Formats: sequence, C-alpha cells, structure tokens
Amino acid sequence: MSANLYEVLEVEQTVTHEEIKTSYRRLARKYHPDANPGNHEAEAKFKEISQAYEVLSDPDRRAQYDRFGSTDQNQNPFGQGSVQDIFDMFFGGMGGFQQRNAGPQPGQDAQVVMEITLDDAGYGVTKDLTVTMPQHCKECSGRGAAAGTSPITCVECAGAGQVRRVRNSILGQMMSASVCTRCQGFGTRIETPCETCRGSGLTNEEVTLNVQVPAGVEDGSTMRIANKGPAGARGGGFGQLYVHLRITPDDRFERDGENLHHELHISFVEAALGAHLSAPTLRGEVKVEIEPGTQNGTVLRFRGEGMPRLHSRHHGELFVHVVVDTPTNLDEESEALLREFAQKQSISVTEPGKRRKGHR
Repeated sequence: MSANLYEVLEVEQTVTHEEIKTSYRRLARKYHPDANPGNHEAEAKFKEISQAYEVLSDPDRRAQYDRFGSTDQNQNPFGQGSVQDIFDMFFGGMGGFQQRNAGPQPGQDAQVVMEITLDDAGYGVTKDLTVTMPQHCKECSGRGAAAGTSPITCVECAGAGQVRRVRNSILGQMMSASVCTRCQGFGTRIETPCETCRGSGLTNEEVTLNVQVPAGVEDGSTMRIANKGPAGARGGGFGQLYVHLRITPDDRFERDGENLHHELHISFVEAALGAHLSAPTLRGEVKVEIEPGTQNGTVLRFRGEGMPRLHSRHHGELFVHVVVDTPTNLDEESEALLREFAQKQSISVTEPGKRRKGHR
C-alpha cells in the first residue's frame, strides 16, 4: 500500500474514528463492484479503499501507520520498500534490470461477493463459500507435463526465466533483462503436455472455503483471505481472495454504523392513553413504555442494543421511532365515540357523510 491511506479515504490525518467510517461508507457505495459492473478501475479503487479502511479503522494499526508510514512490523529506515527497491530505483530505472524469480508465479487475485444477514453481521458468522477457480491439475499434479515426462530446462535462458542483454551507452555497458519468450519466464519447457490441462497445470474446479466473518462488519466491507485465490500456472502458488460482504436489507432495522433504527407503529389510542409494548433487537426484544400523550415522531433510545463495534465489546444504540397510525376504516360505533370525544373537546370535525373536495 504505497498510497497515503488518508488521501485514499479522502480525509485529513486528524479525523476521528467516526469520520473515517463515514467517509469509507460513502466511498464504498460509490465504487462498489455491484454499482459499477464491469468497471475494473472502480473495482481496483474499491479494493484500495477497503484496504485503507482495514488499517485506519484499527487504532493500533493506525497509530503504527501514523508513526512509520506503514503497518509492516519490520519497517526499514528507508521507509516503505526494501534495499533491493532502492537499488532498482538507481540502476533498474537507467536501463538496468529488475530481478524476477524464475519458475512458476503465484496466481492472480480474485474477488467474490458474499451475502450475509444483519444478524450475521451482529453476531459474527462462519459460512461456507463455494467458488469456481483455477486449481492445480490433479492429473499432472500441476506440473503441466504428461505422466511419465518432466519439463526440460529452457535452452534459450538456461533455466533463468529471463534473457539478459548487454548494450553499449555513453555511460558504458548497460545490462537489461526481459522475460524469456521461449518459456514465458518459467525456465522450463514442456515437450509433452498433460492432456487434461493442456500443459497449463490448471483446471477450473469448485472450491468450498470456510469464511469467518467477525461481528460488526459493515455492508461493503472487504475481507482478504490469504493464499485462497486462483492457483498459479505450472505449480505456482495461490493468489489472494477478496470477499466483498453484502448485508441483505432487514425489515426490522435501518442501520447507521453502530446504531440501529426501528419504527414502532402504535394506534392513536395507545399514544393517547399509554401502553406497554416491545421492540425487536438483535438479541431478542426490549420493553417499550409508551407514555400517555406520546406524539408521532417521538424517538426512544436504548443504549447497548445496537451493532457491535468491529473487534470490540462496545455496542451502539437502538433508536425506536414511534409512528402513530390513524385508523382509516372505522365502524359506526367507533366513529360515534370519536365524534362524542371531539364534541367534548370542542374540536371541529367533518360532518358524517361529507368529504373534502379533492379527497376520495
């Protein structure tokens, strides 16, 4: 992660944890793969945003990043990068060469979307995720060579996977290197390819992974599962698998970070006289005391009944929004009682059988 993480999330370094979370949610919605189908730039941006949030949302990792500019425990005095990076900066950029390990390379990274419920996000969940990805061919054990045969050393690069060339310049002789076109950088060539994988060492297979989702994750969060992505050709290692979490809508709640909002519908009689009711939570129900004379739009707060904070024991709050429902189909007896009440309160109401113009 070479980019400034604060710039990636479009915030200043002095922002609070909540401001980081708010900016992340805004950007995640904007660049989410579901909102940008087929847009590889948006996918890359979404991954970058998720990785930045993964660091800055953790107080310890954020403190380390603020101090060293990296979350690498083995930070070197030159900042991000290794001594080899410094060497390449001076020599590789002037017609030199960058070292490439010969042989099979790791597979590419992959991205998938996994749906979970709000309860899953509230409690944490372990789910099986089945995906189809390139895997090492079972017939040839991923080598790509037919049974009874083996890859042979490439005569062009002598097994190095690279071809180096020396050229003269005003600075003297300069060496450059490029991937061997004869063996595509593997250092070996296959004379008799495996019939199953046609020499690639790969076949597409269904793989079921056990994904552990921690409590407190938000919609659009991304989990990185190391070395569980596609296999590399000719026995190469595995890439990374990025799991984008999508939380399905919940009829009970509207989520706002760590807080939950619930609409509690009551009758006008309950609002006027008071009532003992209940409202749902992720862990069951809470008792709701409706005071006599409660008005429509009243908001009741219940501490600790919201969503958990990621990697913390802290829980947000539950806000119960009271909605007073007005009856639309009164029987004659109920209507008569209401008219009697209106008369006692000197309230002017529409006469029976009459309707306002424009109303049906």
